[in-house]
Amino acid sequence: MAFSCCDSLVSVSIPNSVTSIGDYAFNYCTSLASVTIPDSVTSIGYGVFQSCASLASVTIPDSVTSIGDFAFAGTSLASVAIPNSVTSIGLQAFYACTSLASVTIGTGVSSIGAHAFSDCTSLVSVTFQGSTTSFNAYDFPGDLSYKYSAGGIGTYTRPSGSDTWTKR
Repeated sequence: MAFSCCDSLVSVSIPNSVTSIGDYAFNYCTSLASVTIPDSVTSIGYGVFQSCASLASVTIPDSVTSIGDFAFAGTSLASVAIPNSVTSIGLQAFYACTSLASVTIGTGVSSIGAHAFSDCTSLVSVTFQGSTTSFNAYDFPGDLSYKYSAGGIGTYTRPSGSDTWTKR
């Protein structure tokens, strides 16, 4: 099932029988504003919601263990909570989500792909609930990777437009 490049699709409720949302399933569905992901889904594939410019909110259920490369890149998400069940966040998974202001990263996330949150220009709050062991300086705007390496688990904030993060 793929609806890629479907400009008229506004809302999706994924059936409970689905366990994985396949690569590119909804990418470039520019009017897609609402998605319901059931607890049966364990993985969100490559580019699934990439460039769904109207997608402003999504709830990732606790059943999901992986978020693929470019999965939510270019969406209008304002905030995202990565559940504790997720172990990996793919390459550029949230790249260029310019409305994204806050992120909570659950305890299970051990790796964050390169540039996962790059170009998220509105990002002012990131909460790490667990020890993320694999990410680098280009995964978040500013100096967050350095601050996290020194400060560990906690909430980091920055003034809008600044490159300097502070642990609260």
